[in-house]
Amino acid sequence: MNYIKLLNAAFEKFYFDDRLNPTHISLYMALFQEWNSSRFADELYVNRRDLMRCAKIGSKSTYHRCITELDSWLYLSYFPSNNPYKGSKIKMAIIGTSDEPVVGQYNPTLEQLAEHYHPIREPVVGQHRPNNGQVVNQHRPIGGQALVSTINNNKQENNIKQPKGWQAVFIFFEEKGFDADEAKKFFEHYQTRNWQTSDGKDIRDWRAVAINWMDRTEIFDEENKANEKQASQIKDNLRTTKNKDYGQPL
Repeated sequence: MNYIKLLNAAFEKFYFDDRLNPTHISLYMALFQEWNSSRFADELYVNRRDLMRCAKIGSKSTYHRCITELDSWLYLSYFPSNNPYKGSKIKMAIIGTSDEPVVGQYNPTLEQLAEHYHPIREPVVGQHRPNNGQVVNQHRPIGGQALVSTINNNKQENNIKQPKGWQAVFIFFEEKGFDADEAKKFFEHYQTRNWQTSDGKDIRDWRAVAINWMDRTEIFDEENKANEKQASQIKDNLRTTKNKDYGQPL
């Protein structure tokens, strides 16, 4: 895969597609970065909360609308997940490009983006080409070909099965906007389970499990608010008074 050629083709399609708004493009770029981090895998699994934060989308309904429309407009294939421990599957569409090198084309905006990931001043070192054909190197090659950034390529290696104490859980929940009580519930729940899932398998990354816990908490709170509102309306309709004025006409 050619990072710059893929991005250039996507920008060109954005220009001629009047159906898109800034939110669609922002979400696509967040997905493109995840795709880049996975070395342009055929399929990848994503987390809604992380994508919304990266794309600066504040509404769940806006997120689901945009990703569904991107799917229907053939920018990607979206496979929603019903498993709280497994993210939705995405298959990015390859837009008007191939693995052939770019010859005789120059785009200042994309060149600046390439410079951001591969500064010119850094020395050129040996390059490694994996089996899938993607050149992976954090330095800029002589020919000017933009390569995949390795900043997030090792994120799967940083998974931590268990938190380093209760304080780590508290800090993580606080960063996500949840209070200490919710963090304590999560920690005590999985501490008693020896940090295993309900089917007895070891948790691969406690932070991913915590994010799903937060999502379920938000859904539960929304359902409770809706039920309380409905109960309040029923109670108001049944409320009567003992002081009746029978002189009033019917």
